[in-house]
Amino acid sequence: MDRFEETMMFKSVGEESVSARDILQKVYAALQEKGYDPINQMVGYLMSGDPVYITSHNQARAMIRKLERFELIEELVRTYLQAK
Repeated sequence: MDRFEETMMFKSVGEESVSARDILQKVYAALQEKGYDPINQMVGYLMSGDPVYITSHNQARAMIRKLERFELIEELVRTYLQAK
């Protein structure tokens, strides 16, 4: 009975953990490759939540949607403050 009172962690086979930093860098590169202004496009996405700001090139749109926007903003703030 005790076994059913504990929360178990499930991780599907093949599921990989990708950091917010990695995702931001890959999305930035994909936007740049397609000729977009990566900063403007990413700000548009972060402000609106609308994924159409992010290209589907190199799976960038799918990658960025793996994380909540607050996680991406948190990473940006952390990196910015550490650079100061």
